[in-house]
Amino acid sequence: MDLLNTLVDKGLRRELPTREEALAVLATSDDDLLDVVAAAGKVRRQWFGRRVKLNYLVNLKSGLCPEDCSYCSQRLGSKAEILKYTWLKPDEASQAAAAGIAGGAKRVCLVASGRGPTDRDVDRVARTIEAVKEQNEGVEVCACLGLLSDGQAERLKGAGADAYNHNLNTSEATYGDITKTHTYADRVDTVQKAHAAGLSACSGLIAGMGESDEDLVDVVYALRELDADSVPVNFLIPFEGTPLAKEWNLTPQRCLRILAMARFVCPDVEVRIAGGREVHLRSLQPLALNIANSIFLGDYLTSEGQAGKADLDMIADAGFEVEGADQVTLPQHRVDAAAGCGSHDAGAAGCGSHDADAAGCGSHGGGGCGPCGSGEPVADAPAGPNEARTDLVAVRRRGAGTDLAPNA
Repeated sequence: MDLLNTLVDKGLRRELPTREEALAVLATSDDDLLDVVAAAGKVRRQWFGRRVKLNYLVNLKSGLCPEDCSYCSQRLGSKAEILKYTWLKPDEASQAAAAGIAGGAKRVCLVASGRGPTDRDVDRVARTIEAVKEQNEGVEVCACLGLLSDGQAERLKGAGADAYNHNLNTSEATYGDITKTHTYADRVDTVQKAHAAGLSACSGLIAGMGESDEDLVDVVYALRELDADSVPVNFLIPFEGTPLAKEWNLTPQRCLRILAMARFVCPDVEVRIAGGREVHLRSLQPLALNIANSIFLGDYLTSEGQAGKADLDMIADAGFEVEGADQVTLPQHRVDAAAGCGSHDAGAAGCGSHDADAAGCGSHGGGGCGPCGSGEPVADAPAGPNEARTDLVAVRRRGAGTDLAPNA
């Protein structure tokens, strides 16, 4: 296809596609799907080889959020039967992080529900960051705490944080349809605060909330303009007990097209398959590794993910390799640019989403693949496109905030 050849050429040059080209990717047919994946794969390999970065979530404080984000299992008024607990102690968080690091994760994402941290909360998280880094040499830490006030990003940076995550989630035009208690502009402001403080900016989206192709293209273009180092792509987990519980709008093929569009628009950044990959990509997860260069290992914040060993087996079987702690995630030109302007931590990239029942780093929901506590996949039952797969949504009952071993 001439379209794909053009997009590959632009991706290898880091040139922005036109909006029409980005929309055309989302409109391709199933007959062309493998060609789309192969084309995006050429761009992915140019900048990231066959490496897959593993990230691990630690939910520092779960549930009881005062915000009304429609997609979130921890939202105000949520009836989702998730774990609810207050702040983990620094040593508890460090122990949880160690499980993911032992499983191969090079980045730990420390997440807390809420509108944003108080100064006391920032002090608490700073002590946690210091504990994680002291006990796990060489690990990268990303904080995901909601909207930041002036000076808070600098304090997190001073405590040793490498990155900060805050997702845009959807287009500016439709943001008010999913959240009323804060604005799209509030989110942009927090990403800019993190960036200005020298933290690697991580910001992504949630697909599957009923948005249009134009909305998806708008938010990905906005993420490129913000110069995020990491773009987590979340796929909505429609949790029972949330306003979007009936929004089962995604197919595996649709998810692959969305990932490909993100890769073409953001060719040289960390594109992460975040929450919802088990639920919506299902058996096509290995194909998605040809497009994205990063995933979460094990469970998410409030829901269970694929077993950690299954993640590692999938990566190896698909012919990829886990990125080592001694390897720099971002291409050299981005590292050099960050060092030159002081806006990023060299090599830092990625976290996840602060609030998505799509999951992701900081998502307030998550992927889920098996009965609660089992970690074992549920065999796919016959289902038509877009049919609800509630059997694949399992609330997390292990790991942080429990006495059971985590999935890593």
